[in-house]
Amino acid sequence: MACDKATGDFSRGWSALLLAVAEVGDEDFGRPSGCRGWLVRDLVCHLVIDAQDVLITLVTPADTGPTADATTYWDLVEPPTGDDPLDALIPRLAAAYGDPALLRFHLDDVGSAAGRAARLADPAALVSTRDKVLTAGDYLTAYVLEWTLHHLDLVAHLPSAPRPPARTLAAARTALERIAGAPFPADLSDTEALLVGTGRRTPTAGESAALGGLAARLPLVLG
Repeated sequence: MACDKATGDFSRGWSALLLAVAEVGDEDFGRPSGCRGWLVRDLVCHLVIDAQDVLITLVTPADTGPTADATTYWDLVEPPTGDDPLDALIPRLAAAYGDPALLRFHLDDVGSAAGRAARLADPAALVSTRDKVLTAGDYLTAYVLEWTLHHLDLVAHLPSAPRPPARTLAAARTALERIAGAPFPADLSDTEALLVGTGRRTPTAGESAALGGLAARLPLVLG
């Protein structure tokens, strides 16, 4: 059942994100995204690379036991400074596409393949990525958080764009709470918990008070 849930949550979140990108108008590719310093086109370019990573990981078997799970797959890192070479490459690569239709097509092509690979993967198989070994099921579960956060980034300044599914938001919140080692206040919606928890939005004074000791540890920047 857990393995079926991992694949289902991954597919649900990824399909919703691909659909949302497909509905973004050409004129909106130049708008800001929820990722600081990135336009929507930069974010979509990053998703192409993410999809490639999924494809590579699912066909990279490991010959040792697991060293991580869906929670410990993520490392808490310092907020980005803009000096990372890959972060700097993304805007240049995105701009090189020129026509948004080309970028949209590339994501649909590679993204659809990543979705099929996830559905065909054996959740119990061991895979290797980022110098870690984990089951394919745990890897797919970890990526639910990635997809959901980037879906929120995509629609941050696009009020009419479709939002992530409620079940995906709930699964991502649970994942972030496990990483944090503490729950977020119940009166924070799943979306607000994800935005506040990862530094995409500054908590209000009332929210900081409700967060208690967790507030001092925010934002949780995942790497």
